[in-house]
Amino acid sequence: MNYLTAVHTDVGIRKSTNQDSVLIETAATDYGQILLSVVCDGMGGLAKGEVASAMLVKAFSRWFHQEFPRLLYSGLEANTLKESWTNLILEQNQTINHYGLGCNVSLGTTLAALLLVDNIYYIINVGDSRVYYIKDGFHQMTLDQTYVQREMDLGRMTQEEAKNHPRRNVLLQCVGASSVIEPDFYVGEYQPDSLFMMCSDGFRHVITPEEFYEKMKPELMATEEKMKETSVYFTELNKARREDDNISVALIRAY
Repeated sequence: MNYLTAVHTDVGIRKSTNQDSVLIETAATDYGQILLSVVCDGMGGLAKGEVASAMLVKAFSRWFHQEFPRLLYSGLEANTLKESWTNLILEQNQTINHYGLGCNVSLGTTLAALLLVDNIYYIINVGDSRVYYIKDGFHQMTLDQTYVQREMDLGRMTQEEAKNHPRRNVLLQCVGASSVIEPDFYVGEYQPDSLFMMCSDGFRHVITPEEFYEKMKPELMATEEKMKETSVYFTELNKARREDDNISVALIRAY
């Protein structure tokens, strides 16, 4: 597979600091082009959330350059990758936590990471940043680790109630501020001429799946310029609809 990519991030209309961090890395290998994308949404006192998200993104970048080649050339297996990623997350949870203690603040970050190798996707998720897959429809691939998602899973809340619930943004866990972290891990096959959309929660609160799909069908995402233009369009639409969080998106088109 080969990939077209676009990234856009915006501080939004209310906050003074952008606490989101986004990473896309690619590498040419004997297995073809490989891509890693990471979206982290930081939160914390005294505007330290951007530190947590940046620390985790940088840790994944180091992993991609230093640890991943060994995993790839020894025969990449889903369980091995999951273990490697989980260890990285647990280490960064301690590192970010210790940093916060030194600054006397509590800080943390969500995580959504996507690795594309040949026609296989691997995803790991902590919190409520999301990965979507767009091919013959608009599909949410990750499940939020939030209070409202848990209540919906238990049948105690409807999707409509969750949208406007005062605790809709309460995370059950995040990297840096949780004593126990259990990431969600997903693996599967994807098709050529498809699109992955990764975003912080600020990018998708006030936009419907139908609106995303109408403008993000893979056949419309023919160039990186068009992908960037679409990312900016939805960012500005979010702001016009008074979304008050930071807004970040990464688009990856496989072909």
